[in-house]
Amino acid sequence: MTHGQDYAVETLAVHAGIGKNEFRAAVPPIYQVSTFGFDSAQQGAALFAGERKGYIYSRMGNPTVEALERAVATLEGGHVALACGSGMAAIHTTLAALVKQGDHIVCSEAVYGPTATLVRSIMADFGIESSLVDTSDTEAVRRAMRPNTKVVYVETPCNPTLVITDLTAVAALAHEHGALLVVDNTFMSPILQRPFEFGADIVIHSLTKFLNGHADVVGGIIVLKDEQFYPQMRRALNHFGGVLSPIESFLVHRGIKTLALRMRRHCEVAQKIAAYLSVHPEVEWVRYPGLKNHPQYELSCRQSSGGGAVISFGLRGGLEAGRSMMNAVKLWMLAVSLGGVESLIQHPASMTHASMGAEIREQAHITDGLVRLSVGIEDPDDLIADLEQALEAAALGSRGQRKAVDTAVI
Repeated sequence: MTHGQDYAVETLAVHAGIGKNEFRAAVPPIYQVSTFGFDSAQQGAALFAGERKGYIYSRMGNPTVEALERAVATLEGGHVALACGSGMAAIHTTLAALVKQGDHIVCSEAVYGPTATLVRSIMADFGIESSLVDTSDTEAVRRAMRPNTKVVYVETPCNPTLVITDLTAVAALAHEHGALLVVDNTFMSPILQRPFEFGADIVIHSLTKFLNGHADVVGGIIVLKDEQFYPQMRRALNHFGGVLSPIESFLVHRGIKTLALRMRRHCEVAQKIAAYLSVHPEVEWVRYPGLKNHPQYELSCRQSSGGGAVISFGLRGGLEAGRSMMNAVKLWMLAVSLGGVESLIQHPASMTHASMGAEIREQAHITDGLVRLSVGIEDPDDLIADLEQALEAAALGSRGQRKAVDTAVI
């Protein structure tokens, strides 16, 4: 099944990308092979020249990898996809294929830390300019556009602040200036959000996260709306070499079969936890797209079909209270990443977003007190009970600190 616009996304998650194979296997076989032979010298020459379809070398194409690529392209409603060795490989390949020395990128200011580092530092070394702005403010995006802007790169919801970008408005603005809109859809997955429907040109995922869902694969994928940019993307990926292996492709494809079920469960559990945190006396603020107090709740409802699995919040006791809480959790794993069936907790300013630097973090409102949750699929009452005892520990620690300060003053 390559195209499936007539099917619900839940059906596509099970069937997309499988197609027919020699033995009518229910899942695509693992072609764990580096090299494919030719029937003749003429066939080999024709394959290299692009005159015939077939396989040469797994860096350039592999049946198992292509099955995954077809699946994700179908789920996103795109034309074709390119699987990469990591999410960062997908981002780097995309930008490197689209921009050159003297070009300009507009990027969400609150993005995954290494993405900001890639755009601001590494690509700058090659003469590529960038502006990091609040892409949830369409006028800020407009002001950032330049005659040499080639790409507007957006995460929505942004990581880890969970601000939301109006994709329809920003897509129109990008196209008005002759630029492409690239959307990192990792947080929502195609189950909850399909950026092509709102004008995006390219969609990126970290396969490591929700699409795989089981914390046992590192990968990324680029999905193209149409065929226009495929040749240059494929050329870039082939020559950079950051491709995904067959075994990891197989594992992600297997994970996608339960993607719809997992995403609905993630949303259900996250909604309960966000509601719990929003009324807890030790919690100063909560940001979750599924809460009606989210500043862009209505936009979230128009653009996606659920709040997702990521919650950000801050404690009244600040950074030290957050550290105490993270050190006290038992069920939640203190770890970076997100999108797995297990629940994770982490501190972006000192972990995933440390490489951005304090100035850019402050600009993006990634405060030192911000704590990020990736909500898994466990029982919400168990997760809440663990947070409750950890928040109690944080509160005791904060009160102890205040008492020590008062005693010192006396």
